Amino acid sequence: MLARALNGLALAAAAAVASACTVVGVREGTEEPGFTVLGLVNGTEIRRYGPRLAAEVTVVTPDEVAARNAGFRPLARYIFGANEGSARIAMTIPVAQAPAQGERIAMTAPVAQKVAPGGGWTIRFFMPSAYTRETLPKPKDPEVRIVALPEETVAVRRFRGAPGAAEVAAEKARLIEALATGPWAPAGEPEAWFYDPPWTIPALRRNEVVVRVTPREPSQPPA
Repeated sequence: MLARALNGLALAAAAAVASACTVVGVREGTEEPGFTVLGLVNGTEIRRYGPRLAAEVTVVTPDEVAARNAGFRPLARYIFGANEGSARIAMTIPVAQAPAQGERIAMTAPVAQKVAPGGGWTIRFFMPSAYTRETLPKPKDPEVRIVALPEETVAVRRFRGAPGAAEVAAEKARLIEALATGPWAPAGEPEAWFYDPPWTIPALRRNEVVVRVTPREPSQPPA
């Protein structure tokens, strides 16, 4: 019991250290996935991301903010040692949140292209680029899944402030509106990316809404 208590304190201390420099919205030295900026469309940035690994969980609840908090906890435990080998995995940014895309047939089943009944959210941590699928520690929690994400082109709209459900929904609508004209068309459901913890000064927080895009055919009408 003492060992478990000490381990819990160690995990809490590690989490505090990881976020110590984020109170004013600055994550000094924290890795984020690399990308190439392809251009701007109506003030929206078009980025190209390469293949990435991520750890994710699905939280079944219609409450967007509660799902974000609930999903963060098992992912944080995973990177702070709840994995085979008890390895510490460096925290990265952003934390991603997207509508769950399918019913879960089993804990490790892939998802289909249909929103889960009753509402649900996928919360995702991107893994440090130094890892491969073979070298990344396996989670002890069966709810935590490791997924390989393919390279993709996305449209990104950045915003600041506290990202409540209404604020995120409004920014997603603005993102889709910005893509109504131009060379890129939305090709999926928008998601939200968060770069700072809740106690960061709102005016300094970095949040983004993101949607996968494909080149718009010359004859394709605007969205």
